[in-house]
Amino acid sequence: MSERPFHSRKPRFQRPSGKPGRRDHQPRRTFGDPDLVILYGWHPVAEALRNGKRTLRRLLATENSARRLSEELGMPLSIEPEIVRPDEINRLVEADAVHQGLYLEADPLPSPTPDTLSGKRVVLALDQITDPHNVGAIVRTAAAFGVEAIITTARHSPAATGVLAKSASGGLEHVPFMIVRNLADTLIALGERGFQRIGLDSSGESRLDEMSLRQPVVLVLGSEGKGLRQRTRECCDAIGRLDMPGAIKSLNVSNAAAISLFAVTKAVSADVKG
Repeated sequence: MSERPFHSRKPRFQRPSGKPGRRDHQPRRTFGDPDLVILYGWHPVAEALRNGKRTLRRLLATENSARRLSEELGMPLSIEPEIVRPDEINRLVEADAVHQGLYLEADPLPSPTPDTLSGKRVVLALDQITDPHNVGAIVRTAAAFGVEAIITTARHSPAATGVLAKSASGGLEHVPFMIVRNLADTLIALGERGFQRIGLDSSGESRLDEMSLRQPVVLVLGSEGKGLRQRTRECCDAIGRLDMPGAIKSLNVSNAAAISLFAVTKAVSADVKG
């Protein structure tokens, strides 16, 4: 169905160069493109625009959101926005997505490898955690704790785009994803590089906050319900647990990630200072 003409009303927003934002009357659906990252909402889009490492392809914005971007970022936008109505963005995102008048298409960020990790900051590995809301929340927490990278598998893991990116609230720009074919093989490779591999599981033999931890370290989290797979457990040097003093003994995986990262970063910081 064709778009309704915009008539003669011109967008009030203009880029610093004085060129008005342009409209695209035929928004393109791009779901399923593995080489394309979809970001929407204020924090994901604003952080991506601040990130010089992110290659941008296309920015759609309502008039108000485009003006706000220009004012609040305090710098010229690196890509000219296409001024659109909110319903045009609605057709490009998931149902009920809160896009706040911003939609960005970009390339994936560069991915580290086991050989390029510095080992100076905690690395996080996710063992088949499939819910994009949970993974997004974990990414946001990881960014807050200065995690160097998040390792996920090519299969049974959500892509770093869309819902995940919105839940991460800009965290994707600060914590790179390392997508691997086999998590166990990657943990073995990290072990050969001297990484201490710590799994988290309710059946762990030691409390995580009482374990002797050192850098470099990779913290491995399992999926809700199933936890760590057996092969993943076998590739860990130790399995820690979180002891909950209250009536509820289990936590959502994103909450468990936050508590675990606090304990691990505190322990390795103390080890470095000692």
